[in-house]
Amino acid sequence: MMIKRGNEKQETGNGYDRVVGFLREQLLSGELKAGDCLLPERELSSQLGVSRPVLREALRALAMIGAVEIRHGIGTVVKKPSVSILGEFFTFVLAHQADVIDDVMQARIAIERQAVRLACRRATQGDYDRLAECLRAIIETIHTPEVGGLADFHFHESIVLASGSATLISIYQSISALMMRSHLDRREQIIQVEGIEEFLIDHHRAIFAAIVERDEARADDLLGRHFEIGADFRRRATIRMAGAAPFSE
Repeated sequence: MMIKRGNEKQETGNGYDRVVGFLREQLLSGELKAGDCLLPERELSSQLGVSRPVLREALRALAMIGAVEIRHGIGTVVKKPSVSILGEFFTFVLAHQADVIDDVMQARIAIERQAVRLACRRATQGDYDRLAECLRAIIETIHTPEVGGLADFHFHESIVLASGSATLISIYQSISALMMRSHLDRREQIIQVEGIEEFLIDHHRAIFAAIVERDEARADDLLGRHFEIGADFRRRATIRMAGAAPFSE
């Protein structure tokens, strides 16, 4: 019995890999696209060399991540997975890291610095309008940490959207919940530091202008310095908080 269960487990694992590999290759080759139906179970299990119970188990697992939808009376339909599902997965996986917020910040910097260069080449008038609206929101909410933090986040998100890169956008949005938390935490910390309001307004305005002028080098340099100066303000905020804290014996 132990050997039999072991073989069944191996068959399930191999069968799952075969089903996932088949779907992945069919999507990459263009043979399958969102909305298409997979072959009936009997034909697909025969083609892939897996039992029907193993095939059903693999399809149920794929349905849970939004890759397919099992429709009774119709069959299994290919879906385009939602970024929100990917985001939930990333959040649970990364949440186990001790310094997850700082680590996500590094990923954010890497994504945005490439995105801003692409935005300088690809941004449309609609992107400019969205960035301008975000900039206005930053100015109008500068004295309100939470709302201001959201406005700040949406400005940076709009840079990534303006890149026109589906991959960068998907990765960015998949970790957006963690980045949003980082944004709000940082804004709460630094808003009391002298000079922060001018920095937030002036630097976002300069980045916006560089994108509109399609100046890749300047936009990238400004964004890089934006993160460096922001980190400096955060350190200054930490010193300020430590200085204001009462000493206890």
